[in-house]
Amino acid sequence: MSRGVLVTGGNRGIGASIAEAFRNLGDEVVALSSADVDLADPDAIARAVDSAVDVLGGVDVLVNNAGLVELGSVSDRSYAEWQALWRRTFDVNVFGAANMSYCVAKHMVDRGVRGRIVNVGSRGAFRGEPDMPAYGASKAALHAMGQSLALHLAPHGIAVATVAPGFVATERVADMVTDEVREQSPFGRVARPEEVAAAVVYLASPAAEWASGAVLDLNGASYLRT
Repeated sequence: MSRGVLVTGGNRGIGASIAEAFRNLGDEVVALSSADVDLADPDAIARAVDSAVDVLGGVDVLVNNAGLVELGSVSDRSYAEWQALWRRTFDVNVFGAANMSYCVAKHMVDRGVRGRIVNVGSRGAFRGEPDMPAYGASKAALHAMGQSLALHLAPHGIAVATVAPGFVATERVADMVTDEVREQSPFGRVARPEEVAAAVVYLASPAAEWASGAVLDLNGASYLRT
């Protein structure tokens, strides 16, 4: 049976691969880009979810993929720049995902569907991001949010899980993927977008309900948590 799938940041890179993977399953997909909705604007998010519900006839799966990646550390930013960077990053990566999750989850509960929410987090939440600490911290917050929602939404039959990729071969981070980065993995490469998409599709499947609350490391053994 076809599902209605809403993917943020779905116009390129990982998001485009995720949207394509769901379409290949026969699902109906709305893939939002930054041109469609400002994730820092709560009202814009509510309107975007309402529009997706109208187009799809209901949202069964939400993928919080959109994320702001911006370099900026203590040593290369002024105090004002530092504050603005953290605000921008959290407005999109945390508050945007939280508001999107709220609007879609309320819709799922009202419809009585056994929905799925999958967040695209990051290895950086565990490994640390010295050149972009706001990004690493925001992804740690996203992981924690997903686990809290997993507990709250389980009685409604809604499962929430997160994937935590390392570097992925996309245009956005192409200049960051050096030989040193590739060698962090014993496979000698970074992830392909379709590999992240495959994990997201699994976590959104009916078979993956028992993975609710999980944070799936997806980094080619480049960082192993204990």
